[in-house]
Amino acid sequence: MILAIAEELVARKSEIENEIVESIYFGGGTPSVLEISQITFLINTVFLHYAICENPEITLEANPDDLSEKMIVDLSETKINRLSIGVQSFFEKDLTFMNRAHNSQQAIDCLRVATTLFDNISVDLIYGIPGLSNEEWRQNIQTAVDFGISHISSYALTVEPKTALQKLIETGKATAPSDEAAHEQFEILMETLEQNGFIQYELSNFGKPNYYSKNNSAYWLGKKYIGVGPSAHSFDGQSRSWNVANNSLYIKAIKNNQRSYETETLLLSDKYNEYVMTGLRTIWGVSLIDVATDFGLKYRLHLEKMSQKFINHKLLHIENNVLKTTKKGKFLIDGIASDLFFVV
Repeated sequence: MILAIAEELVARKSEIENEIVESIYFGGGTPSVLEISQITFLINTVFLHYAICENPEITLEANPDDLSEKMIVDLSETKINRLSIGVQSFFEKDLTFMNRAHNSQQAIDCLRVATTLFDNISVDLIYGIPGLSNEEWRQNIQTAVDFGISHISSYALTVEPKTALQKLIETGKATAPSDEAAHEQFEILMETLEQNGFIQYELSNFGKPNYYSKNNSAYWLGKKYIGVGPSAHSFDGQSRSWNVANNSLYIKAIKNNQRSYETETLLLSDKYNEYVMTGLRTIWGVSLIDVATDFGLKYRLHLEKMSQKFINHKLLHIENNVLKTTKKGKFLIDGIASDLFFVV
């Protein structure tokens, strides 16, 4: 698998030969199960075949149970300079409910070591968990803040179809998440992190100044990216593609000097809808001028017309020709954005 990923990296370098790479991200799974030598090999492959900026952001996603003290020390001696750690909660009952592999002590232990060796750490936290009180949620946030964490990604618990959690809820063995509780805890999240110097630069992402994720920001700003490995998604500015999910089929295709993937070419309306959806989730908003320039006057007129009712209800506002979400509208933004879409 590692050799196949490296071969795909080499084979696809021409796709962004005129671009400077700002971010390398090991994610979409648990890449921390790799050996240090394998991680180093893949990073070196990128550096050998791509143009890299002077200080690239190189992130590794990891769960606390994978981050032993030795693993953290070893990672700190590689080019990895950012860790994204899936803590989710510091309470044992929440981790058990979500069927996480790690326990609360492992979360504490890995952060205690990681914060001494890495300056740039992101922690994932989940709110809206049944049984999680507002006071416990405040403690979760404060624990991360007290470690000096510079970036927090936080999401409401969602019940995915065909999961163990869905089955437990259907059989009455678990309580379904409450939208009202999630909304309250989202408000607590925004308030607490703002008080601690974080900026909510995207709906679910909070960073201290100079600690916004370059990787995540690239998606929201519509930059090109290459995803390698099974199931990995890519975007070239005009179309999206995604590799085959099956590991053995992926490796077989690479060995045969092929790339097994599907592609979707985006219509103008698709690009507009994505720009609205991502823009409204960020502090950068949706530029009315850019909409007219990039998509045409009819798209700007459509956006202004459809957004007026949300402006009237103080869920959106226009500032210097940029449409942005108000604090009141943030929790509802996905629904608001869909109402602004241009449907062909």
